Amino acid sequence: MIVVTGGTGFIGSNLVAELEERGETALVVCDRLREADKWRNISKRELAALVPPEQLFNFLEANAGEIRAIFHMGAISSTTETDADLIVATNVHLSADLWRWCARTGVPFIYASSAATYGDGSIGFDDDGSIDGLSRLRPMNPYGWSKHLFDRMVARWVDEGAATPPQWVGLKFFNVYGPNEYHKGQMQSLVSKTFRTAAAGDPVTLFRSHDPKYPDGGQMRDFVYVQDCVSVMLWLLDHPGTSGLFNLGTGQARTFLDLIGSMFAALEMEPTLEWIDTPAEIRDRYQYFTQADMGRLRTAGYDAPFLGVEEGVGAYVTRYLATDDPYR
Repeated sequence: MIVVTGGTGFIGSNLVAELEERGETALVVCDRLREADKWRNISKRELAALVPPEQLFNFLEANAGEIRAIFHMGAISSTTETDADLIVATNVHLSADLWRWCARTGVPFIYASSAATYGDGSIGFDDDGSIDGLSRLRPMNPYGWSKHLFDRMVARWVDEGAATPPQWVGLKFFNVYGPNEYHKGQMQSLVSKTFRTAAAGDPVTLFRSHDPKYPDGGQMRDFVYVQDCVSVMLWLLDHPGTSGLFNLGTGQARTFLDLIGSMFAALEMEPTLEWIDTPAEIRDRYQYFTQADMGRLRTAGYDAPFLGVEEGVGAYVTRYLATDDPYR
């Protein structure tokens, strides 16, 4: 069995789909569906079990000898969530409990960290997983801090020689976009949020720049297509000797104008844009530049290319967003 926590979510459901396409038949998803259309993210999958989080460890104990790996994608991922106790319970305590279970039972453990751990990016985006390297980072919201706290716990356990899973990997996801993100509300990618507006021929709204170093629309992010993220995770599954904390972006920052221009190009339409001020309440925390340093993952042996926004957004639009069924 392969267990995917958060398997009905965005990245998790794409991972489950790809595992199924590879011929994996014993797939276990741990998640809550709640009341929206999140269930559609896994509606095409055949699952061995769908386990609610409160029953996860009972399930793991009952099936310990059958579990090949745990991909821990489950988290409270909203950067605007303010209930820090809830965030810590989900993003820190559950992660630590799964780490200890995997260490005890000898199961590989691959978990989602986040580029939000880098804060405003002023000290760069080096995925140095050492105690000293992590101590320099200053996340700007409870979500980023919770992911950073667990990364630091892992660094300390490894440094002190505590029991570890036979393979452990933390992945600092950058700006991921792609199918099955539609339940995420304001946390969807800009492509997903603006596609229907653009397709209807209405102007897409973007934030103005409030930094003289960047023109309007020139704000930059490391946009990475979800299929590339899944490819990295499957490579890690196939290379059990690889452990560590790694960035997961493309290594190339692109502008929001590049991103939206690629969406309009896939629609075979000329871009039409409107500009609004960045809301005052987030202006002092707004990131103008992110770019993953991909050196450590490349050194570990991952050598597949990453899609640029032209190819990634083009695939997203033509294969999913512009179809009758946008779900993978």
